Formats: sequence, structure tokens, C-alpha cells
Amino acid sequence: MTDHSTGTDAGATPGTDAPTTEADKATETDKATGGDTTTETDKATGGDTTTETDTTTGTDKVTGADTTTGVDETAGAAALRRRRRRRRTVRIALAVPLLLLVLPVLVALTALRVNYTGDPADGTYTRGKDALWLGHAWVDGRKKDADVSALADRLKDTGVRDLYVHSGPLEHDGTLPASSYPNARWFIAAVHREMPEVRVQAWLGDVLASESPHGMRLERAATRAAVVRSTREILATGFDGVHFDLEPLHSGDRNYLTLLDALHRVTADRNAPLSVAAHQIDPVPGFHSFWGTTTGHPKWWSQKFFGEVARRVDQIAVMSYDTIQPLESTYGGYVAQQTSLALEVTPPTTDLLMGLPFYHENRFGHWNHAETVPAGVRGVRLGLSRTDADRANFGVALYVDFAAEEADWTAYRDGWVR
Repeated sequence: MTDHSTGTDAGATPGTDAPTTEADKATETDKATGGDTTTETDKATGGDTTTETDTTTGTDKVTGADTTTGVDETAGAAALRRRRRRRRTVRIALAVPLLLLVLPVLVALTALRVNYTGDPADGTYTRGKDALWLGHAWVDGRKKDADVSALADRLKDTGVRDLYVHSGPLEHDGTLPASSYPNARWFIAAVHREMPEVRVQAWLGDVLASESPHGMRLERAATRAAVVRSTREILATGFDGVHFDLEPLHSGDRNYLTLLDALHRVTADRNAPLSVAAHQIDPVPGFHSFWGTTTGHPKWWSQKFFGEVARRVDQIAVMSYDTIQPLESTYGGYVAQQTSLALEVTPPTTDLLMGLPFYHENRFGHWNHAETVPAGVRGVRLGLSRTDADRANFGVALYVDFAAEEADWTAYRDGWVR
């Protein structure tokens, strides 16, 4: 800040001429007396030759300067104090909301790190009901017999029972052209030959028009009916089951539940499993509503809605990755929490699978150094140990084959398969 001056020169009184004084008269007398300059005033003052005018003028100068300078200094100090108070007020005003935002985050991260501590219970390993997501190359002609043999070697002595092979996506109207999966019959036969105990499920998905004007609209009965027809058609190809991944699917979507009811009637008639990929569960109640309000993307499901979905399907795989967690320990603690929340509302008759990140990206939502397979496996085992260590219909789902590295497979085998 810069102080402002009034522009007045306090050291002078402009426009003032000194009048004739007694001193002037004394000077004339001096001349007349031949230079005796001692006047009566001089005698009275002991020889002080300062005249009345000089005294007055001098006093004006000194007094005027001292007064103005003192006022300026006092005003400047007051202004400085005001500026400092304003700065303190601004800092406090900024710090309070920042603290209100940061403190809950720090508390949550600390809680997740604590949730990652402890030892998993003995026996919390694979139940032989794990799954692996496979890319589209397995059904569009790019993969050959040698690739299936290599896959069989990879999966030997693991817990993988289900393969979700990408066979879509569905059209926005719910239809599925057969041209989307031209080599499906070959792949199914090859897997059954090389891995007789492994089931091949058609992985079908689409983008929903829940957050943009483009995508599938589940509120349309005709679209849901088309999805059901597409399911019949693809099961007729020879798939052992069907796995749906529709995103972004908002918590409480009744149209989705209606679709699942219709789909389950179809799969049950064919003795085929109906499987779905599920969003994560609210880490605190109502969190999906808060996140949806602030970001427009309510990423999580309520625990109640998760349970409603789980009761309508034969298998549910939680996409427990892309969690925004910054540390390996907080990610592991988060997976432990998600595992417990899912176990609490999933019927024992429904297969519950927890997703593991077999891919490597660095972006908001997924940090490669944090979301690791070892941390995920340990988190799954901790959550299973604390909630239902003996749950039989339980496993992990590995996402995804074409992005996996050798270290991911090693961590899965060492930490979960044993």
C-alpha cells in the first residue's frame, strides 16, 4: 500500500512578507548612533539578537513541520495496522474452509491406513472361483490356437474359473450385431478343449446416457427388451454365461433392476450364470450423493442398492480399482473396507468377486504406485478375514489380460493362490 500526501509543504508559509518590526527600527537607530546595535530588547534578553518576527516565523516553521510530520507518522502507523489486520482476516478466511476440506481427507486417509494393518486369517486364499477379463482380440480373429494354449499354461494351477471375453459393445438401442464376435465359437471350443473346467462368458457393455445425451437409455422399455434378445442370441452361440458392464450406472436405478430381472429369467432357463460388474460402495453413507452433487458423477452405489443388484444375479464383480487413493496402504485399506461392505449385503449363494488392477496407468483416479496387486490382495484378505472368512462363493477378478505384467501374475499367485 502507498500512503497519499496532501501536497502541502509543511516547512514554509507561502505568500507571507515580513512586516517592519521594532528590530527594523532598532537598525535605523544603530545607523543614527554610529553602529551601537544593542537595543533595549537586547539588554532585556541578555544579547539575544533574534527578533520578534524571526522568533514567530521560526516558531511557525518548527511547529508546523513537527505537527504535520507527527500526524503523517500517526496516520501511517494506523494504516499499517489496518493493512495487517486485513491480511490476517483474509488468511483466516482462506484457511478455515481449506482446513474444513483437508481435515476430513486426512482423517479418512488415516482410517484407511489403519484398516490396512493386522494379519489376514489363515485360509483366506482362492476358492477356485476367480475370473479374468479378456480383450476383444480373442473373438475377432486376431488370436490363434497357440494363444489359447499359452493362456491355458498361464491359468494352470490358479483359481481362475471364469473368462469374461469382450464380445460387444452393445448398440445404444440394445442390439448386438453378430459381426461383433465372429470368432466366438472357435474361442469357446478352444477354451473348452484346453481348459475344460473354465467357463467362457460374453462380456457385454455400453455407455449409459446417465450423464450425457449420448448412450443407452435403460428407461426405454424397447431398449431393455432389445438387450434381452441380444442375450438370447449370444448365449445361442455357445457362451457359458453373460457378463454385463453398463456404465456410468447411478445408484438406485430401478430400470437397471428391472432389466436384471428379465435377464435372469433368460439365463436361468439356459442354466447359464448372469454376471455383472458393479460400482464401488459408498465408503460413508450417502457419499455417492455428495460426489454426484459436486462433480456430476456419482461414482459409488449405496450399500442397499448393491445388495439389491447382488440378489438378482449369480455373480457380481466389484470394480475395486480407479479409487483415487494416493498410497498403497490407503488403497489396501480401501479394498479391505469395500470387501467387508460387499460381503455384508451379498447373499451367500451369489459369487462375490473383488477386482484387482492388472493394468498400469497414472492419471487422476488411478495411481500406478498406489493401486498395486499386492496391496489389493492383502486388502481382500483382510476384509474377508474380518467379515466372513469362510465364505465359499468368493474370489477375485483380474482386469485385464492385455495390460497385465509378469509382476501382476506373480503377486496374484504368491498372495492369493499360494
